Amino acid sequence: MTDMDRDELFRAVSSAIAAAPNAASAMTQTVRLLKDGVPAYTWVGIYVLDGNDLVLGPFLGKPSPHTRIPLGRGICGAAATEKATIVVDDVNADPRYLACSVDTQSEIVVPIMQDGEVYGEIDIDSDRAAAFGPGDRALLEPIAALLAERLAEGG
Repeated sequence: MTDMDRDELFRAVSSAIAAAPNAASAMTQTVRLLKDGVPAYTWVGIYVLDGNDLVLGPFLGKPSPHTRIPLGRGICGAAATEKATIVVDDVNADPRYLACSVDTQSEIVVPIMQDGEVYGEIDIDSDRAAAFGPGDRALLEPIAALLAERLAEGG
């Protein structure tokens, strides 16, 4: 994906988030645009923090057996607990990985947070090893920040 394509995708997601009537719609539109916009993104989902668990919200891709993940468990739980983006080039080599699909090779998890408060996270899997680089992080972290604003509004 070129920087220009990435910029176009960011603008499209940003516009969709701003135009969405509520946070749920903003998350659904984000998932759809990211999944459609990047062929290497084979599973795209958003988990929302509910107490000490991450609860699966909108997603596109194969069904996941992990609809509720405790904080600190798996790569998703680690990203939320550490309040940091985690990129895993080879999920089979990471003991934290909670297997969702035998086809998944790599993963990026980006916390959705504002002022140090975690609201959820964007979780993306790829069937390609080492599919995520600095460009993906540069795309997804600002999107997560925009989603955090909507989730913080509570609507």
